Amino acid sequence: MNAIRLTPPSGPVRATIPLASSKSESNRALIINALTGFRGTLHNVSAARDSQTMIRLLQSDDSVADVLDAGTTMRFLTAYFAVTGQHKTLTGTPRMCERPIGILVDALRALGADIDYLKNDGFPPLATKGFSGNGTNRLAIRGDVSSQYISALLMIAPTLPDGLTLELTGDIGSRPYIEMTLRQMEHFGVQALADWATKTITVPPTPYMPADYSIESDWSGASYWFSMLSLAEEESSQIELLGLKEASLQGDSAIVDIMRPLGVESTFTDRGVILTKIPAQSALTWDFTDCPDLAQTVAVCCAVKGVVLTLTGVESLKIKETDRVFALQTELRKIGAEMVEVEKNTRYEVRTTHSIDTVPTFDTYDDHRMAMAFAPVAMRQEVVIEEPGVVAKSYPSFWEDMARVAGVRFEG
Repeated sequence: MNAIRLTPPSGPVRATIPLASSKSESNRALIINALTGFRGTLHNVSAARDSQTMIRLLQSDDSVADVLDAGTTMRFLTAYFAVTGQHKTLTGTPRMCERPIGILVDALRALGADIDYLKNDGFPPLATKGFSGNGTNRLAIRGDVSSQYISALLMIAPTLPDGLTLELTGDIGSRPYIEMTLRQMEHFGVQALADWATKTITVPPTPYMPADYSIESDWSGASYWFSMLSLAEEESSQIELLGLKEASLQGDSAIVDIMRPLGVESTFTDRGVILTKIPAQSALTWDFTDCPDLAQTVAVCCAVKGVVLTLTGVESLKIKETDRVFALQTELRKIGAEMVEVEKNTRYEVRTTHSIDTVPTFDTYDDHRMAMAFAPVAMRQEVVIEEPGVVAKSYPSFWEDMARVAGVRFEG
């Protein structure tokens, strides 16, 4: 399918959505369980392409591991294959091979990993060629580039002869994702000590213990439903999202607080969370440092509602599946809005500048979050989304679920 046409609901939005399970939790649990010798039992593992790719590559004896476009899979498997002494070539899509990995590789080499770049230094493809622990048990690593580097090192740290102490330099981005990693490690028997005041995390040399682990529904996927309810015209609209927890490991559960000023109230139940409409504010300022994957969703929602949004903490968006800052700036113009850089690479503002009277067609840039962030615009007007199949990366059933609240027609 080349495109999907979405049309607004004919009345109040009323839906119960069985959300996809968390890709972030799944990928961490898969690596940790592999480090137990695959002796644990994982429940509700994500059907997202990234997680299914992780499962396939962990089980494969092939010398080449093609992660496709899965950044988390590339980073976690690089660390896993390195410290378990496996000889693997890791590669991916052309865009994946443009995403940096040098900070992680430098850290793994310092620990005793033999890793070669096969094309460009600092980028995939690369080859892991064995591991000889050299006694290093302390590393300094930047905290402001990618929390996935830090999580990758933390998860393999208990297997090192002397464990590992990580010193995080500079600002710490996506800290909730680091905390998610530590809490999952604890579930499998490893008690790390995080001192956020001194920015150090100490992991003792402790064997992982096999355990049962149930994965929560995905808060990143939930964010699009918050946006849909915010943009729904009828005040009596209501959406129930199943499988979410109020005390979540996932940093993107911040969407509850972000969306309250945008007109969405959340009520938790033993089934999940019920979203209802409340009055919205006219402006919002938010630091997305700890939840960068929510920035696109919130930017689009604010643009449609005419809410002035000030964003900070979005520096990492430029090295995601696409340059998400550029992609947002380009696509928002199609709905009469702009994303203006107020302070270089630091602060942006989203403002609505004019109305439109045409059906916008949104490009997706091979980025699942671009497709799903712009889909809620259909609560207000007809839209076309190009290459809708990109949602398979994290939320394969998204369009099927969206058909519960809007008109959905595949084209091409």
